[in-house]
Amino acid sequence: MAQLTIQPSGTVVDVIAGTPLLSAILAAGEKIHHKCDGKAECGSCHIFVLEGRKTLPRIQKIENEQLDALVGVSSKSRLACQTLMGEEAVTIELLSFV
Repeated sequence: MAQLTIQPSGTVVDVIAGTPLLSAILAAGEKIHHKCDGKAECGSCHIFVLEGRKTLPRIQKIENEQLDALVGVSSKSRLACQTLMGEEAVTIELLSFV
């Protein structure tokens, strides 16, 4: 397990490697848009990975295509529904709130 820190709330949870960040965020009681239920069709679960970005699995084609369609994307951008937790600590920033 690795620690996931969720900003701006500062919530810290232990997450099993391989768990989608969207699932971990919701299990932590945080609110985040996820209109397509994790299918990478909407981009509403766009997050920034503030720390630990290099420990996460690489961006796959479907995620990259959706990120290309969004405004405000940076090198820190990921889709929570497509990003799997790695084995090291990660800090993310939620950009969309319900």
